[in-house]
Amino acid sequence: MKKRVFLIVLDSMGIGEMPDAYRWQDEGSNTLGAIRKHPAFDCPNLQRLGLMNIEGVGGGALHPEASFARMREQSIGKDTTIGHWEIAGIVSSHPLPTYPNGFPADVIAEFEARTGRRVICNLPYSGTDVIRDYGEEHCKTGALIVYTSADSVFQIAAHEDVVPVTELYRYCEIARELLQGEHGVGRVIARPFAGTHPYVRTPRRHDYSLIPPSQTIADVLQKHGFSTISVGKIYDIFAGRGFDESTPTPNNTAGMKKTMELAARDFSGLCFTNLVDFDMTYGHRNDVAGYAAAMTAFDAWLGEFEKALGEDDICIITADHGCDPSTPSTDHSREYTPMLVFGNCVRCGVDLGTRSSFADIGATVLEFFGLSCEGCAGESFFKLICKEEN
Repeated sequence: MKKRVFLIVLDSMGIGEMPDAYRWQDEGSNTLGAIRKHPAFDCPNLQRLGLMNIEGVGGGALHPEASFARMREQSIGKDTTIGHWEIAGIVSSHPLPTYPNGFPADVIAEFEARTGRRVICNLPYSGTDVIRDYGEEHCKTGALIVYTSADSVFQIAAHEDVVPVTELYRYCEIARELLQGEHGVGRVIARPFAGTHPYVRTPRRHDYSLIPPSQTIADVLQKHGFSTISVGKIYDIFAGRGFDESTPTPNNTAGMKKTMELAARDFSGLCFTNLVDFDMTYGHRNDVAGYAAAMTAFDAWLGEFEKALGEDDICIITADHGCDPSTPSTDHSREYTPMLVFGNCVRCGVDLGTRSSFADIGATVLEFFGLSCEGCAGESFFKLICKEEN
């Protein structure tokens, strides 16, 4: 019997501040709360499934068609990398390093020596603002624009006509090799741009993540012969480990299209999808209207995707952190995340309350396939939601 799990991460779809949000100055953040008030937000399918029935959200369906939970991040941080790692079974007890004042001089000097190019900026910056403010100097001198954010990232921006994308990728590989141990940031990110001032970013972004420090559910599934397929930046987040197949996608539309294509394919295992626009295009840009419209587009796609699920498939929808577009901050926010799970073998309307870790999702995926956690964190809720034991 072939079984499939479609695990879809709505990147940054938080549903309200966690109790420790004050540690990150994220009091009051509520990504879903901000966008659901906008007239562009129209999500009847998510409403029907039970998104609004989740603890703390409000306005739920009378008879929700999915099981649902509010997920609490156990890891210390609010980064894409540790959020996804926790979903997949790794709880990070220490935050990844961040650089609110830029990277140390010795790190930058070593990077300049290895690349043969000077560095400019070296400050926390918005990705669109940094190319506006430093793009002309970069184009005149060839110096690399290095910047960071509130997240654990080392980002390198370069104009495609000045630094070919393949060369930019090579510089990112150098940075990834350099940034280990004490300075082991979660991701090194290539940020190519093009055009004339104020410039535009191109879709050839590429992420170079740390190798996960321990086994994930993808490793366990792969070891037991199940297919492991990544869509979007999942492959990069896990440094490629544990995945048989990868399709990078530049936006939500491409990610949803590929996931739908995979639903029509014959395989047994996991399809792990990240939909990046919510975070990259709307959350970090404080674009409430755009975020709301993107959720509406996802909801419309979801109505069709449900029809593509097979008899023994389940779909899990969740998120990795928040990024409230209505606050002054353009950074991620420390929020609870939603979890909806549905499929022919899943009971409707089971309220799982607030779970203690994102890792419960991964543990549930493994139990669905009849596997033990094998060192991965998390407590499965599969027996609470399954119509009958598999």
